[in-house]
Amino acid sequence: MPFRDRHEAGRRLAEALLHLRDASPTVLGLPRGGVPVAFEVAQALDAPLDVLIVRKLGVPHQPELGMGAVGEDGVRVLNPEVIRGSGVTEEDIAQIEARERIAVEQRARLFCGARPDVSLAGRTAIIVDDGLATGGTARAAIQVARVHGADRVVLAVPVAPPDTIDALQSDADEVVCLASPEQFWAIGAWYGDFSPTVDREVIDLLHEARKARTPAAGGSDARTHAGYDGDVEVHAGEHVLPGSLTIPPGASGVVVFAHGSGSSRHSPRNRYVADALQRGGLGTLLFDLLSPEEEVDRENVFDIPLLARRLAAATDWLRAQSVARELPVGYFGASTGAGAALWAAAEPESPVQAVVSRGGRPDLARRRLREVRAPTLLIVGGRDDLVIDLNREAAGHLRCERRLEIVPSATHLFEEPGTLEVVAELACRWFVDHLAT
Repeated sequence: MPFRDRHEAGRRLAEALLHLRDASPTVLGLPRGGVPVAFEVAQALDAPLDVLIVRKLGVPHQPELGMGAVGEDGVRVLNPEVIRGSGVTEEDIAQIEARERIAVEQRARLFCGARPDVSLAGRTAIIVDDGLATGGTARAAIQVARVHGADRVVLAVPVAPPDTIDALQSDADEVVCLASPEQFWAIGAWYGDFSPTVDREVIDLLHEARKARTPAAGGSDARTHAGYDGDVEVHAGEHVLPGSLTIPPGASGVVVFAHGSGSSRHSPRNRYVADALQRGGLGTLLFDLLSPEEEVDRENVFDIPLLARRLAAATDWLRAQSVARELPVGYFGASTGAGAALWAAAEPESPVQAVVSRGGRPDLARRRLREVRAPTLLIVGGRDDLVIDLNREAAGHLRCERRLEIVPSATHLFEEPGTLEVVAELACRWFVDHLAT
């Protein structure tokens, strides 16, 4: 029996991955069974541990054949060749996607409190499972990691059949597998203890991994005059909301992000922009506007005054932190979050000095637009016709310095190659120009 249990398999797998320790790795376990293996890998590499929640979209009459996958934050990848070859209709895809998205959202809510705030943008994603059979879920996970901005994707497993490993070589940048027997049978046959991994174990391992990377009280703290980078708890009135705060050394300002409906602080697009702002010398705060309990009520997701109050309270909390107290503040809002950002910026005592909207809904703050004083940049995709019209109308109501930028060929989510880079560049330039200390 090659492996005593998943933890031993993880320790042995980690030895084969030590060459990635200096490659800015993030270890991503596939729940549930892949997480104990991934935990040991993350410990050995001194890397963040997270889960990659992905659901394969199986062809209706052949579910083991993947025609695509869905992940968190609305990520969807499709395989046009499989779709054409299997005769799947748009209705089939929509039905299967709706079902699998529910499963993704349920699992994301279950694990959200234990997960780290680490963007995959520019990092090496190491996807770990306890073994592979057909490799369909692993292939989907690789695609989702790339959509989330991973610079390099490594697939690492203790055991898998040779043909599955060969088939995945073209999907991942690197595939690491300890045992690849010709007579495979089943993953569990290669473990002495292959008892099911339960959700509680996954949550506990995520908490333990996160705790191991958090400085002890009284020890060296990342929060210094030189900057800060880590998880925070944002106190907004009676609510305590999870967030991620990064203040580069010598930052010239800090930008608070307001995510759109159905998204969160983990939004890959907002995190991509945040990374660009950080490289431009700006701090960023990404946080969840609502608690998990509040999100259950869909009316809250579109309650712009509520979201604006939450954003303003988070801004007050931020300005009370020593690391950000002297920094000018900007807002970056996406979709409905842009409406909340403009509503909050219209408050008479708002400290906000610049606003950027990405694919925003400024119409949701229409009656407050004339009161916005902060210079405002509206960025819209050239193929997002309805939202273009809404932003043109909003620009006519604004009385502050404003500009409308239309990114050619981009749709609402700026998924087209190169379009999100344009957004990041425009936003960075706007904030740098208007958040002068």
